[in-house]
Amino acid sequence: MTGPALLTLLIVIGAITLFASEKVRIDLVALIILVLLVVLGLVSPGEALAGFSNEATVTVAAMFALSLGIERSGALEPLGRLLGRIRKPWLLTLAFMLAIAPMGAFVKNIALVATFLPLALRVCERTGTSPARVLMPMAYAAQMGGVCTLIGTSSNLLADSLAQQHGLVPFGVFEFTRLGALLAVVGIVYLMVVGRWLLPREIHPHMAVERDIGKYVTELKLKPGSALIGTTIAEARLGEKHGVYPLELLRGDQHVWSPRSQKLESGDVLLVRGDWEKIEEFRAHADLEIDPENRYGRHHRAARMLAEVMVKPDDSALEGQTLDDLDFLNHHDTIALAIHRRGRVLREKLRDVRLAAGDVLLLLVSETALDILRRDERLVVLSEREDLRRTPRRAIWAVLIMASVVIASGMRWLPIPIAAIAGAIAMAIAGCYGRKDLYEGMDWKIVILLAAILPLGTAIENSGLSQQLVDAGMRLVGEHGPLAALLMVYLLTALLTELMGHNPSVVLMVGIAISIAHSLHVDPRPFVVAVAFAAATSFATPVGYPTNTMVYYAGGYRFTDFMKIGIPLIAIFCVLSMILIPHFWPFTG
Repeated sequence: MTGPALLTLLIVIGAITLFASEKVRIDLVALIILVLLVVLGLVSPGEALAGFSNEATVTVAAMFALSLGIERSGALEPLGRLLGRIRKPWLLTLAFMLAIAPMGAFVKNIALVATFLPLALRVCERTGTSPARVLMPMAYAAQMGGVCTLIGTSSNLLADSLAQQHGLVPFGVFEFTRLGALLAVVGIVYLMVVGRWLLPREIHPHMAVERDIGKYVTELKLKPGSALIGTTIAEARLGEKHGVYPLELLRGDQHVWSPRSQKLESGDVLLVRGDWEKIEEFRAHADLEIDPENRYGRHHRAARMLAEVMVKPDDSALEGQTLDDLDFLNHHDTIALAIHRRGRVLREKLRDVRLAAGDVLLLLVSETALDILRRDERLVVLSEREDLRRTPRRAIWAVLIMASVVIASGMRWLPIPIAAIAGAIAMAIAGCYGRKDLYEGMDWKIVILLAAILPLGTAIENSGLSQQLVDAGMRLVGEHGPLAALLMVYLLTALLTELMGHNPSVVLMVGIAISIAHSLHVDPRPFVVAVAFAAATSFATPVGYPTNTMVYYAGGYRFTDFMKIGIPLIAIFCVLSMILIPHFWPFTG
């Protein structure tokens, strides 16, 4: 192996490791890779920056804007109200999938899940249905819909752009529809017939603390007249009497040693965990005050409504920030009263907790602040309040503009990037989102990831690593023909997607897949399709796709729940793809 090929291979291995570990933000990983490629001389500066002007990057950014317009205009609300009338659990699951899958072909699937997640939770609560019965099928349906069109998911656009760089004819907007629709139908049938028996039916008692979003951590401060003064935590028996469980005793800035036997004093702060209703009852009974409300409330007197708000997984800019850092707390009459983190008991003061994806904040807000939070792309508001600013006129304009973009690009009247940009401008003029909403609501992390990771594919080609990997793959396939090679490409892409996400896996695999096709003297298009579909249907883990991560936190799933339901679904899609891809895109033209 040559020196450049070895360096590129080491960078690829490092990238996979960093993406899989999730210890560094995905866009930052991509930028690190970009800098290394230039410093090591594996790509030129022009090649390194080419990703920022790539059609896929521009189109994805514009499609994010169009999805934002659909979401902010309230175009999805009539459908949401219709779904909210369903009472039967199995019908509710089916209805959500049938509603979301078609929309996923045109609307960003993360936006879809973020929009319908609060509704699904409310309907589940009203009907007594476990959210775990509904949320995972909903996330899977969004992915199934995304592969039905070229513009449905960023990985499809990326695969098409990379294929064009290798000299292939562009794919049509609806060229994936036949295969995607068939897979979606089979996937929905599987989830209704088989998956429903594998989904969790209830939350077991010993898992209640881990799974219940209502288990919050907050700070209770002893007032001078509190009945707890002079007693110990052990003597107070808070858990047995009140259902509130003390975690730490804070005295000033100190964590008190042996808190259960320490006599409580006025001004002490108890870090406690429990259902919010029980915490409130205990606070009133023992004459305590919620310390965050007392600390921040002096500057936010208008705050008066409770709202549960989740830090959106994968694309939230809030990760790593503390409550003191948050702009919406400081400027919008909002007070953070408590935090819930799935799978971990927090033992820090709330102001010292650094937020993580999936954290749920209990906020005391004003009506104005709640509307602002609903428009914040970093958050998912888990509350029943409607956005009062949305009007039917804006929703109609948003739908018409989105339809026009799809028709113009589908009929090839305009190139996809130009049609998408024109649609985003039209939505801004029609007032589908505000002047600042477009930039604040854009998923810049994904845009930067796409632009910065594309040069890695160039380095793989330039260094000769691609050809060496192709040669190794061909030795593995042997004389079994193009179908065996197609299966290898599909399975390798699916594995890489679960490890590092769908877009990086497309960058790594498209060039290799095309080279394998050329070595077999067959049409590369079926191999590109295999990469696109394997990357966009990530069902086996909660971290392979952002929609999975969102419902993982909200539905209280185990990691293994995704494996036992998702792995058979991936296997079904793989078998069907091996049958249908060569039929729709023959190996020989």
